[in-house]
Amino acid sequence: MSGGFDTRVIELVMALRNAGVKDKAVLSAIERTPRDLFVPETFADHAFENRPLPIDCGQTISQPLIVALMTQALEVTDRCKVLEVGTGSGYQAAVLARLCRRVYTIERYRTLSLEAVKRFEALRLTNIVTRIGDGTKGWPEQAPFDRIIITAAAPSRPDAILAQLREGGVCVAPVDNGPVQTLYRYRLEGGEISEEALLDVRFVPLVEGVARSL
Repeated sequence: MSGGFDTRVIELVMALRNAGVKDKAVLSAIERTPRDLFVPETFADHAFENRPLPIDCGQTISQPLIVALMTQALEVTDRCKVLEVGTGSGYQAAVLARLCRRVYTIERYRTLSLEAVKRFEALRLTNIVTRIGDGTKGWPEQAPFDRIIITAAAPSRPDAILAQLREGGVCVAPVDNGPVQTLYRYRLEGGEISEEALLDVRFVPLVEGVARSL
């Protein structure tokens, strides 16, 4: 596993900065989170390239730029309680864990969730709580959340999940928008949800239910 001083990590952080990621805390969290730990061994040589990579269960680990831009858009502070829908490899949760008070992350594939837990333990990240379940329902037992991030594309505005935001909270989520997917930032202010389109993206779809296998 490569450490934080690997030159590839520094080059990646510089590339992210040049691509518009200005939040120093986000860049530091990316720098301190070894992406090679979160990708299959066969792709380890490509771990620090700015591109998505396949992982188990037909899923992907997002490209670092998208992870950084979504994290930056979330406006996380060290007092935030964050919900992540779609643990995947665990990379996004690990980055968030370095920025917030606690991360609650839910995954429909048991294999992915258990592997992510091993990675969190290896990195000694103790402020991440995992759950195997239906992410489309959010995590109502732990609501409300200060921040919510959805790492799969919802077919429409994810109102059931947005209902779990705390007043003043922010949610960042990709949503189907005609022929494309658009990353939206939602805010709950005065009991009303406002939305802001950020950029077009490409994610795997947000699927209801828990996977029967894997």
